[in-house]
Amino acid sequence: MNPIIHPDFLLETETARRLYHGFAAHLPIIDYHCHLNPEQIASNHRFRSITEAWLDGDHYKWRAMRTHGVDEKYCTGDASDQEKFEKWAETVPYTLRNPLYHWTHMELHRPFGIESLLSPETAAEVYDSANEFLAGPDGSVQSILTEMKAEFIGTTDDPCDDLKWHAAHQKSGSAIKMRPTFRPDPLLNTADPTALNQYLDKLAGVTGFAIEHYVDVLNALQQRVDFFDSMGCLMSDHGLSMIPWLDFTHEEVNSIFYKIRLQLPLSPKESRKYQSALLYQLGQMYAEKGWVMQLHLGALRNNNSRRLQELGKDTGWDSIGDFPQAEGLSAFLDRLNQENKLPQTILYNLNPADNHVFASMAGNFNEGDVPGKVQWGSAWWFLDQKDGMEDQLNVLSNLGLLPHFIGMLTDSRSFLSFPRHDYFRRILCNLFGSDVAKGLLPNDEAWLGEIVTRICYQNVKNYLSLE
Repeated sequence: MNPIIHPDFLLETETARRLYHGFAAHLPIIDYHCHLNPEQIASNHRFRSITEAWLDGDHYKWRAMRTHGVDEKYCTGDASDQEKFEKWAETVPYTLRNPLYHWTHMELHRPFGIESLLSPETAAEVYDSANEFLAGPDGSVQSILTEMKAEFIGTTDDPCDDLKWHAAHQKSGSAIKMRPTFRPDPLLNTADPTALNQYLDKLAGVTGFAIEHYVDVLNALQQRVDFFDSMGCLMSDHGLSMIPWLDFTHEEVNSIFYKIRLQLPLSPKESRKYQSALLYQLGQMYAEKGWVMQLHLGALRNNNSRRLQELGKDTGWDSIGDFPQAEGLSAFLDRLNQENKLPQTILYNLNPADNHVFASMAGNFNEGDVPGKVQWGSAWWFLDQKDGMEDQLNVLSNLGLLPHFIGMLTDSRSFLSFPRHDYFRRILCNLFGSDVAKGLLPNDEAWLGEIVTRICYQNVKNYLSLE
């Protein structure tokens, strides 16, 4: 048996063990926000090796390898799969007390059934065993998802995407539901006028609209929202440093848009007014469709400009930002709420200093029509580890109603990341078990078990109106 990952891993009390094994362990997974590749799901992809499945695209592991002094060719470069895996195995013993240490061994345990601690000494054996599994009958993407009890997957998709792989998957009759999520971040990228205009041209080509005026953008977006809705979309998502809210008039935004199309520089004020107007109009569209709006706020992205130019985005050069969050977020949500057009909303913060800000902000707009209509979302990115999850659960308990929380998501590009749901479930059950042991909660296993079931599965199923 693995000395770390065993049936009672993270479960420190008898109550925690009963809650986990009796209520949480066997629940299906609703992974409502991730970055998995829809084509690989629809085509039931088979990975050439564990390196493709586990290391390709995983900037968490790349950052750790770089910190360990591993050359870039073993991260994003042209080294062989086995060489990359060996460098990761060399790094793993140095990830002690980093969540990667736990995640690595949870992911080897399930689905591969590998009990060994990964190290240079075990690397060859683990590599061969994992590859043998991936080549076997249980090694395809859909088989892995089924073994993980993945019931629903919400991918992250560009508004211009034709969603052909979602269509193919829906026609396949697979029991695993996959739905697109609408992520229009490129349209808010006023920092790069060339890229913004290129994207507007792309949107024009997809929709058939000549995008010359601001209203043309709205009409084109409405068409794409309608299309995504016809494909079963339930959610939108925005990755922003902060909500750049400034009040605006349509006349102002029209003039600003002319400058954008002429690729003239915008002042910071003009940029914020354009972004505010577009976010406001999109929020109304989401509300009309009954979608959930997700706001991921607080990342300081692409810090290493040299590596950004060499390797591109999402390769591991991002960090926590210290942006002012409260006033812009409040004004944006309030503007939509004034017109009764505030959709169900999930707020995610990356800076832990903003925990209480976001938890208390959610409560401002819960008005009794939907339980937990505005949610403070699961601990995200740099915070989705044991300490971060416990902090999120404790602050939410103090400032909101934990039993209405919609729980965990992977936010991952890896099909092997689903044990993070198990990690969260163990942490949640241990939190309740510890409170019972301290006399802070009644030892009412039936009620506590129901709350665990709600947080881990039922709440988000109800929140998204999944059948």
